[in-house]
Amino acid sequence: MTERLYYADSFLTSFDAVVTDIQEVSRANGLSLWRVELNRSAFYPTSGGQPYDTGRLLATARSGAELSAEIVGVEEDEQDGRVWHHTAKPLVAGTHVRGVVDAARRLDHMQQHSGQHLLSAAFLQICGAPTVSFHLGEASSTIDLTVDMAGRLTDATLQQVEDLANQIIADDRSVTVTVASREQAEAWLAAGELRKLPPRVGNLRIVDIADFDRNACGGTHVRSTGQIGGLYLRGTEKIKQAVRVEFVCGLRAMHAARDDFHTLTDAARKLSIGPKEVPEAILRLQADAKHTARQIRTLSGELVRYRAEELVRQTPLDKGLRCVRLQLTPPDAPDAGHAKLLASKLTAQSERTVALLSWTSDAGGTDAATIIFSRSGDLAFDCGTVLRETLAANGGRGGGSKDMAQGSVSQERLQAAMDSLAGVCSEIS
Repeated sequence: MTERLYYADSFLTSFDAVVTDIQEVSRANGLSLWRVELNRSAFYPTSGGQPYDTGRLLATARSGAELSAEIVGVEEDEQDGRVWHHTAKPLVAGTHVRGVVDAARRLDHMQQHSGQHLLSAAFLQICGAPTVSFHLGEASSTIDLTVDMAGRLTDATLQQVEDLANQIIADDRSVTVTVASREQAEAWLAAGELRKLPPRVGNLRIVDIADFDRNACGGTHVRSTGQIGGLYLRGTEKIKQAVRVEFVCGLRAMHAARDDFHTLTDAARKLSIGPKEVPEAILRLQADAKHTARQIRTLSGELVRYRAEELVRQTPLDKGLRCVRLQLTPPDAPDAGHAKLLASKLTAQSERTVALLSWTSDAGGTDAATIIFSRSGDLAFDCGTVLRETLAANGGRGGGSKDMAQGSVSQERLQAAMDSLAGVCSEIS
């Protein structure tokens, strides 16, 4: 079992060790990825929602040359407690190395993980919402809470939780790590002095935020809450039976706040207003957009009506039937809905009229074409039945009501299907 140095000191980023084993993990294009085991290590392996540490192993070859092996991943074997360090450079078993952990990445992970303990305790204290999972991401972190977001996690509650967490940070309370027996941990849990207890047997590592939270955890943590450096809630999202809360701590919180401020000021500048006026301006823009959309729909409807009247005038009765046949493509008809509206206008304002329209998104493409088939109210045939039977004979499909139907057919069979429909209409008339 690898001796895990970060258990005793999360701030330890440099250590001496000996390579005890090495195995090839994969090989591609002549390059291998190796996993190296050390007798002791300060590198944290992915576990408990916290990602692995990165850094490098330094060794001196027999020739005196310095060797630096970059650590690109760290994993643990839960069966035997071994910690494996992934690197592209092989190291011989028995080699003495010096491990150097990426200190900035380690500090960031400590801030996020300690902040998670703080945040979970705050949610539990204020609204009785326990944390069921934690994920430390590259840009932000999340916790999942078993709580009804709509009923309990209001904006006011979230602000209260955030304020409490930051007050504990400002208090600069000590964060201590101790080892307790399973029996002691169970007693704390029964007394409500421990937030949760993992199923593992034996002694447990306990992380304690003075007078606020006590929790079993194997991750890396700061020494006092002040080192978390601030906690900033980014938002919530309903997922299955839980609520996901996104947050950032430390330098991430500063960067996120800065980015949000720049976004807000940029939006305000483009609107020629002050930052505090942006929400009201957005409401005005939304209202204007809805009004404009209504106007466009009205004008579009009028335009379609005028076009329908013109098509009726241009299409004379032939053997007692007016068949308006038209092939539409963008931008003449932006979508099939526009073609359907035109068909409706054609048959609503004239007698003995059939609208036989096709619409394709790309006249030269291979996508299926849409066919809209409608009739005026003084004709007796069923558009849905006629269209369904005609398209089926041409490898397409469709259906609808007796007054209007819609279907699709390949562009290759479009003209044949349209000719068949026109022929059926002539026979029916």
